[in-house]
Amino acid sequence: MPIHIPQALDRLCYRYPSLLVDAIIEHEPGRRVVAVKNVTVNEEFFQGHFPGAPLLPAVLMLESLTQVATILLVHRADAPPNARVYLRGVNDAKFRRQVVPGDRLRLEITLGKRRASLARAKATAHVGDQIVAEAELLLGIRPDRTDIDPSAIVHPRATIGEGTVIGPHASIGPNVRIGADCKIGASAVVDGWTEIGDGTEIYPFASIGLAPQDLKYQGEPTRLVIGTRNIFREFVTINRGTRGGGGVTMIGDRNVFMAYVHVAHDCRVGHDTIFGPHATLGGHVAVENFANISAGSAVHQFCRVGEHGFIGGYSVVTKDALPYARTVGSRPARIFGLNNIGLERRHVAPDVIEKLKRAFRYLLQSKLNTTAALQQIQLDRSLACAEVQYLLDFIRSSQRGVTLRRASRKAEEVLADE
Repeated sequence: MPIHIPQALDRLCYRYPSLLVDAIIEHEPGRRVVAVKNVTVNEEFFQGHFPGAPLLPAVLMLESLTQVATILLVHRADAPPNARVYLRGVNDAKFRRQVVPGDRLRLEITLGKRRASLARAKATAHVGDQIVAEAELLLGIRPDRTDIDPSAIVHPRATIGEGTVIGPHASIGPNVRIGADCKIGASAVVDGWTEIGDGTEIYPFASIGLAPQDLKYQGEPTRLVIGTRNIFREFVTINRGTRGGGGVTMIGDRNVFMAYVHVAHDCRVGHDTIFGPHATLGGHVAVENFANISAGSAVHQFCRVGEHGFIGGYSVVTKDALPYARTVGSRPARIFGLNNIGLERRHVAPDVIEKLKRAFRYLLQSKLNTTAALQQIQLDRSLACAEVQYLLDFIRSSQRGVTLRRASRKAEEVLADE
């Protein structure tokens, strides 16, 4: 069976970036292998080792022997599935003459004693009939839980964490870094300068990290950074950032994006949020922790959704949506009181919920204007708590204004009936 050298050497952890094996000329599976390396003057390491007198470094001689040993170990019949190889030690290394451009190294590895997770190998390097280096290599072996479907297209420069599963026909680009124990579904696409944290699940046909849908974007290397344990369901699209928006789209941890959700360029999504099917964020939107954006809702560019905020189904948010509130509707969106259910589910203390209710009465039911209501809430010492202070700071820092229109009693009754 032919040996695919680059694929086999991907199983060598912490290896030198370049391949130091050109061809396999002899192979006895599980026992012995012979390879060749043609030493040419254009090797990058010769530029500094040494100027005017190029010489193959001894450490790279050992690296080339280790790469050949890796090929032998991963292509034996009893090798663990997806085995990964580590160089654990080098014994009795001897370098008998210099290796220079024009030499053709013959690299021979013979396996010695081995256990399930450890192997010894006799390694020799020849130029012609002369031995130029020899050593005993101590190699660690362990199975890798990473599972990449043969039909998936994974660029060689992509970084795939241990235990990650990549499904049929998925496509992973060259600048992608995927953490450990992730799941990439069939026909999903992950591209661009994208980082994905551990334990993230991307379902079939999702599109993660592609270019932003902004006409000012000119192909610059902007980024998408995704935290841990996120879920992206079918047909979700997440765009990376733009130069004008800071160059990065950021998503925190433990978020759920249901089918067909779209997150545009330069958005900031916090932790523990939930997006219903077809929810959409315009560019530069900030969604803070524990927010819930229901099915079919759209948030206008540059808007914010505050912590524990709830956006009702098919709403259109054109101003900042208050934290802790239920914001519902489209002509325009209105406040339907405190998000009691969401706060209780997140185990917010009952006394804090009561303080927030009283603060919302100042904002929505008093005769005071917004500035006066904020001052009155600040002066009322019985309302002092971090959550109320965050509400005040959120309103005061708004650039687009906040939604403070209270729903009519009839609208509240309709919402309750639904």
